[in-house]
Amino acid sequence: MTTSPVITIQNLYKTYGSVAALKGVDLEIQSGEIFALLGPNGAGKTTTIEILEGHRAPTSGNVSVLGFEPNHRAHDFRERIGIVLQETTVDGYLTVKETVDLFGSYYSQPRNTDEILELVGLENQKTSLARRLSGGQKRRLDVAIGLIGNPEVLFLDEPTTGFDPQARRAAWDMIQRLEELGCTVVLTTHYMEEAEFLATRIAIMADGLVIASGTTADLRRKYTGSQISFHVDPQFNSIISESQLVDGASVELLGDMFVLRASDPTAALHQLTSLAINNSFKLNNLVVRQATLEDIYLSILDKHEKNQVA
Repeated sequence: MTTSPVITIQNLYKTYGSVAALKGVDLEIQSGEIFALLGPNGAGKTTTIEILEGHRAPTSGNVSVLGFEPNHRAHDFRERIGIVLQETTVDGYLTVKETVDLFGSYYSQPRNTDEILELVGLENQKTSLARRLSGGQKRRLDVAIGLIGNPEVLFLDEPTTGFDPQARRAAWDMIQRLEELGCTVVLTTHYMEEAEFLATRIAIMADGLVIASGTTADLRRKYTGSQISFHVDPQFNSIISESQLVDGASVELLGDMFVLRASDPTAALHQLTSLAINNSFKLNNLVVRQATLEDIYLSILDKHEKNQVA
């Protein structure tokens, strides 16, 4: 992976009448990354991606993809990107190979169809009619169509929506193999496990802004650290609240479960067990674990919402 950005977004705004969909987005995506753009519905992800793809023009700000302004929709720009929508309509009576060959004919220098079918795991279905494919196989065909033009940047929109766990994991393996092509992947997904498994880096959007970005490890250190959970008498809540927690630690009661989040789990666990022993409480079902990306995501959104209210 090189360190040169293939996508640069600076102070990007997009408004629809009086509604601001994007409110000053800044991002850089490096060559060869699998970059995940996350956020709740209405956060601005789709608008951002559509601007990067050249389907929408920004209201203001600077956007560069492979050195092009996407909204100019230059032919050379279209040749160098691939787009995989949530659903692609193809002729169901063409075979898999015929379908990919057809889309390849739209490009001046397409990749070899057999090579692409092997990459996406459809080499054994190349003579099958597109309409006979399973849901997972159809999604692989969508990706093959997106790759046949030999793109330098591939936009993947919700690539595994509706997949069962086995099909989802197979799709992840396929996406990881795109590194063999030296392809930069921009991924949107609502599956936090998917983003955590695939992404080199992550950006989280809310209310038309990027509110956090970095690797999962970066975000874990900055926002949540580790989590310590346990069942205990609710009276222990007041003892924890009155005590001086280690820097960066927070605790909340979720049903009958206490959850303590701390960037330094060793110090936090020592303090927690000392409090319990000194006050004759037992910490039942004590579990210490790293925060998952879902934990991080929810924590970041929660802090953002609280800041908006404040």
